[in-house]
Amino acid sequence: MVTLSQRRFFMLAFSLFVAIPGFTLYSGYQMGLSHTKSHPDDLSIAVESELDTQRLKLAEVTRKAEENLNALALRLGTLQAHVIRLDALGQRLTSMAKLDKGEFDFDSPPAQGGPVEADAGTAITVPDFVGSLNELSVQIEDRSKQLAVLETMLMSRNLQAEVMPTGRPVNRGWLSSFFGLRTDPFTGLRVHHSGVDFAGKLGSDVVTVAAGVVNFAGKRSGYGNLVEINHGNGYMTRYGHNLENLVKVGETVKKGQVISKMGTSGRSTGPHVHFEVIVNGRAVNPRKYINASDAPL
Repeated sequence: MVTLSQRRFFMLAFSLFVAIPGFTLYSGYQMGLSHTKSHPDDLSIAVESELDTQRLKLAEVTRKAEENLNALALRLGTLQAHVIRLDALGQRLTSMAKLDKGEFDFDSPPAQGGPVEADAGTAITVPDFVGSLNELSVQIEDRSKQLAVLETMLMSRNLQAEVMPTGRPVNRGWLSSFFGLRTDPFTGLRVHHSGVDFAGKLGSDVVTVAAGVVNFAGKRSGYGNLVEINHGNGYMTRYGHNLENLVKVGETVKKGQVISKMGTSGRSTGPHVHFEVIVNGRAVNPRKYINASDAPL
């Protein structure tokens, strides 16, 4: 039986658990150091390779972010163009419909408000934002189409109002003779009067009661200096006994335009305008067309 003294036991234990592992670690360290010294660029190459990989990933993320921003910028530009068009259309409609500009002010954002809620709300996410943007785009396009239809309707209505005879043929004057049977001022006989007469100051303005095209401008028996205007849809008006005609045949006139000066030419007893409304070739009582504008006789 082999026995070991205490001294030898400690020496053997030291060799097994300290000296040999230490020598092994030291040898490995020296080998690694020797390898590093013999290949000094390996670590640098590994680091540079990892940096290149990260650069590529960053470039890809940046590219995608720029593409998304460009897409959002394009959509935002489209929406801004729609809003500008809607503002311009809204201003035209406000003017055409004769609405109060203070009530419909397209230069300021709509008035909004409300009390603070207990729930502070949540931040919008990117998908929610994009979805809301798309929904807003659809709504704006829909409203744009609806307002365009409304504009067309108002324009048609305004055009119809422009060519429909309404109002008085004078800015100043009074009704001096009615439509229908009356005593002729020259013969004293009962005769039919095909229009109404507005008396006033010699040389005062005579205005057209609707837009149209001058069909006749000159002298005509009984009428003196006459202006005849065709308004379309079978409507025509006549303005007689003028001192001077200010329009010519073929000229386009607007509603309320001065077309002549009040006179007493032709078969007349004093300064006045003889006003007729002809519908489909037949003279009718002008009174209902005058009253249609709420203008006093």
